[in-house]
Amino acid sequence: MTEPKLPARVFARAAQDAETAKGQVSTPQTRDPSYKLAFQDMDFLLREDLRPVRFQLELLKPELVFQEANIGSTFVFYGSARIPEPSKAQALLAQAKDDQARRIAESLVAKSKYYDVARELAQLVSLCPHDENDMRQFVVCSGGGPSIMEAANRGAADVGAESIGLNIVLPHEQAPNPYVTPSLSLQFHYFALRKMHFLLHARALAAFPGGFGTFDELFELLTLIQTGKIKPIPVLLFGREFWNRVINFEALVEEGVVSARDLGIFTFVETAEEAWEVVKRFYREHPDSDA
Repeated sequence: MTEPKLPARVFARAAQDAETAKGQVSTPQTRDPSYKLAFQDMDFLLREDLRPVRFQLELLKPELVFQEANIGSTFVFYGSARIPEPSKAQALLAQAKDDQARRIAESLVAKSKYYDVARELAQLVSLCPHDENDMRQFVVCSGGGPSIMEAANRGAADVGAESIGLNIVLPHEQAPNPYVTPSLSLQFHYFALRKMHFLLHARALAAFPGGFGTFDELFELLTLIQTGKIKPIPVLLFGREFWNRVINFEALVEEGVVSARDLGIFTFVETAEEAWEVVKRFYREHPDSDA
């Protein structure tokens, strides 16, 4: 006598009941919103009371996407959405209407070199082989937008690698850059959950010149490392001249609000090759790290 084969489940799947519900008889009761299945009732899901559930969904969905894509770690790119691609940089100068606008355009044009640097770094890290468990390491991850973010995703695409884009809903119309892998293009409502997903799998991070958004994301990481909430990872600041001009790091030490050793959390770099060497050296010296 063979062993009986037991069913894997006895309850219908949610998707099955959702399909069945579409064909239900129309009555005053079934037409009322209260009769909708809770997970199909958008008005219900968007209530203020359901915010904790939306937090959980926005935490869970990207994590499942990454697991199913065998992503073991990421290499995160932060940077301005305003720095132009070199081939388009001169257009900014042509659009300048006055001296101030021209000075700003000239500054952005000078930083356009970082588009190519970010693209080259993404090419280098995207060639990292899978590990012994076939997990992908140092998968390029950006905010999914234009400029430096686009350069990162583009660099991965140059070498035939997939890359991640973590976009966010903003009041002005936007779309993911065309180089993000569609199945790894995610959209967020909550900034906090998006920033968490930037760092959950990050094993190295490159910060290029940027504004408020770049500062927000970068300083959260620096704080997490400084306070010991996460283990140190390579943090690469591209453009020593820019960073030392906009932030007086030494003054923070002199004022006593950070310690001198805190300035060792990050490394100034200028080129893609230099940055990649810093990352490789870090993990040679820290062989017990997860990456």
